Amino acid sequence: MAFSSQIYGLYFFMLLFGLSYAQLSSNYYATTCPKALYTIKTAVLNAVAKEHRMGASLLRMHFHDCFVNGCDASVLLDDVSPSFTGEKTASPNANSLRGFEVIDSIKSQVESICPGVVSCADILAVAARDSVASLGGPSWQVELGRRDSTTASYSAANTDLPSPLMDLSDLISSFSNRGFTAKEMVALAGAHTTGQARCLMFRSRVYNETNIDSTLATSLKSSCPSTGNDTNLSPLDATSPVIFDNAYFTNLVNNKGLLHSDQQLFSGGSTDSQVKTYSTNPVTFYTDFANAMLKMGKLSPLTGTDGQIRTNCRKVN
Repeated sequence: MAFSSQIYGLYFFMLLFGLSYAQLSSNYYATTCPKALYTIKTAVLNAVAKEHRMGASLLRMHFHDCFVNGCDASVLLDDVSPSFTGEKTASPNANSLRGFEVIDSIKSQVESICPGVVSCADILAVAARDSVASLGGPSWQVELGRRDSTTASYSAANTDLPSPLMDLSDLISSFSNRGFTAKEMVALAGAHTTGQARCLMFRSRVYNETNIDSTLATSLKSSCPSTGNDTNLSPLDATSPVIFDNAYFTNLVNNKGLLHSDQQLFSGGSTDSQVKTYSTNPVTFYTDFANAMLKMGKLSPLTGTDGQIRTNCRKVN
């Protein structure tokens, strides 16, 4: 009797916090669409080979999906009518999120072999993993079985995603609100070892902050003037701009973080020691990053009969 009450208590806890973990499975498509993972991986490898930056873009898209009402592919929905506003035009996503056409292509390929089986949310999760691996980073076994939302939240996208202007305490709170420890937050921040950011996002750091390497600041100012050229891009990790490695953390130790939020992780606060650990131990970083990504991929998924399997990731069936 005590055992059954414990099971019931665990089930209630999972329902309360939207943790439908047990319903996801790494072999979810083994019989219903056995070529799904291979198809996604091949498409991702081709997209990243064509444009290396795409790996970072697909990884970021999964993050922006999961942090807003869970990993449900709501981020992919277009504004299809005056009464429906998706998340693409929210401040953290507008003129920033990219790679939607790659997801469209993958979905089309998967639909051609297994119509109505593989969700857009699962495609995002697998594409993120394959992107990291294609750039030299770790791999992990993605849990599958998510379904797609029929709604999106413009307002939640504006409030729930951490900002590159946040201080350490706000960053810790933002990730804590999604169930992540400060250590897991630092690990996930390591995704900034690849990809680029717009001048608009780091101008204030370059011109107003003192804890930035002077040589880096001078270099950044050449492509990011004090006014104008908001969309000019600079690599988040100037040491190895494309490769997924631990150089991001070495950069932070040397005051070479591009974004304010990046350098906040190594600024005399509680996360300094974790940054130092990752800067000298890439294996530890890879392990922690993979585990944190697995955890993020399980944020409030729609399973069972909830949601749907969209035919077109951009619109509800």
